[in-house]
Amino acid sequence: MKNFVEELTWRGMVHNITAGAEEELMKGPASAYVGIDPTGDSLHIGHLVSIMILKHFQNCGHKPYALVGGATGMIGDPSMKSQERNLLDEETLAHNVECIKAQLGKFLDFNSDAPNKAELVNNYDWMKDYTFINFTRDIGKMITVNYMMSKDSVKKRLSRESSEGMSFTEFTYQLLQGYDFMYLYEHMGVKLQLGGADQWGNITTGTELIRRALGGEAYALTCPLITKADGGKFGKTEKGNIWLDPERTSPYEFYQFWLNVSDDDAVKYIKIFTMLDRETIEAAIAEHAEDPGQRKLQKLLAKEITIMVHGEAEYENAIAASQMLFGNSTSEALRKLDERTFLAVFGGVPTFNVPASELPCGILDFLAVKTQIFPSKGEARKMVQGNGVSINKDKIADINYEISENDIIDGKYILAQKGKKNYFIINVTK
Repeated sequence: MKNFVEELTWRGMVHNITAGAEEELMKGPASAYVGIDPTGDSLHIGHLVSIMILKHFQNCGHKPYALVGGATGMIGDPSMKSQERNLLDEETLAHNVECIKAQLGKFLDFNSDAPNKAELVNNYDWMKDYTFINFTRDIGKMITVNYMMSKDSVKKRLSRESSEGMSFTEFTYQLLQGYDFMYLYEHMGVKLQLGGADQWGNITTGTELIRRALGGEAYALTCPLITKADGGKFGKTEKGNIWLDPERTSPYEFYQFWLNVSDDDAVKYIKIFTMLDRETIEAAIAEHAEDPGQRKLQKLLAKEITIMVHGEAEYENAIAASQMLFGNSTSEALRKLDERTFLAVFGGVPTFNVPASELPCGILDFLAVKTQIFPSKGEARKMVQGNGVSINKDKIADINYEISENDIIDGKYILAQKGKKNYFIINVTK
């Protein structure tokens, strides 16, 4: 068995750990869990740190449990939140749980015959029939209000000037999460809970509940909250979160996110978000340092994580899409792009609308009259004759060329290129 804590430590993935946890794990295969809040039907890369920790846990020979909070998701975790969440109904939560389970299957082995295969559990299963009276009698008496008030997640929320306070519903969240830990400890032998640094208070409430109610000893390990070198929020772009669902964030955009991280962040992220071994990572960092302009570290990071999340084929598609703007790509490659990726690659370029009824149309009229890609037909003529115009990545050197339906991509787009770097999308409207 590999030393799990040692593995996480060199990767920079340990923030806090309770005494005795490492020694307990070295005794033999153990079980641990990570809780995931199903407030959406897709995970985003902010969830990836905890998932990668669970993946390393399984890789080190231990048994991982992924707990989807079907019950606690109805309440909302107050940790690091400035205001109360909107509550979700059962139907929405059930849908979210199914979607998240499918995504987790890309990281964890749920289906093999291995004794440490991953298990997915939903706390709704053991909370749905637990009455309020029984819960407060059995669990509420074990933890004092003083203890609960001492948690940072509570103190920070109540100390904010803008805070409207905290409802009793949210105040009870740490008890519910603590009970999850106690239930898994008692029924499935789970002795360790893993999570982000903001979860330390909730997790240690669980270890305390196990100690008081069962006389048992359980452990906690949290990872740092991931930040960017420039102080910006990790995983956020102008468009919002980077999602694992390809319908929300295309594999091309996902690949580009990792490709564009800073050198400092690439050094940190390649340890956290890939399964590459220490020797490989240190060699890659050293090679990158010799010539940072090649961005080899970012390319390796983007490759590893894109394949892990979206598969080899989508990684190859993302590479092909990336070459649309910066490489010698072909018309054939362009036409293979799905619409979502096409629009992502050329997002932000000038666009024009041309009715389909006005095609076919001579190239010069198309460039200077139907659109304003060129200010005049004379300038368009010079550029075409100078081999400086492409339609859908094909050079157009004939001033008598006619734009027709054959030039339309996906039934609605034509891509025009002026010179090396100036792209234009023409929407062919019905």
